[in-house]
Amino acid sequence: MKQTPKHESRHSVGLRVIAIYEVVKTVGLILVAIAAFHLNRTQNFEHLVHWLEHLSLADSNGLRWRLVNVLEEMGPSKFVAIGIVALAYAVIFAVEGVGLWLRKPWAEWFTVITTGSLIPLEIYETLHHFGWLKLATLVGNVVIIIYLVRVALQSRKPHTS
Repeated sequence: MKQTPKHESRHSVGLRVIAIYEVVKTVGLILVAIAAFHLNRTQNFEHLVHWLEHLSLADSNGLRWRLVNVLEEMGPSKFVAIGIVALAYAVIFAVEGVGLWLRKPWAEWFTVITTGSLIPLEIYETLHHFGWLKLATLVGNVVIIIYLVRVALQSRKPHTS
């Protein structure tokens, strides 16, 4: 019976957690794409704008009206592009998640590269349009990158028993 080194089993758990996170992002983006393609239809788009305009909420900061204005400026045709981009990212996240779940060495580096490529945008967004969720996402992605680089480099080292 082959024994797995302790660090490998610990990394398996970490890789599984990251894989689940990637799958959750995939599902979220698929839902965004479905909604975007649904809003591409003028009737559905106008129904959403009408609903937002007549929503009876105490909107003290005008968020609802800003959303209505953004939607009206975009128009229904822009939602096709949003849906396509969301699906493209969903495919990338799905590949990352499945690869990490199956412990494929290429998936570790693929995730490092794709996640790392978004870090400059996340830094910009966090600094110029601060939000706690944006900061948490940035920190989480940096932690994931550092963790995966360590795992990938450790798996290359010869093990001494």
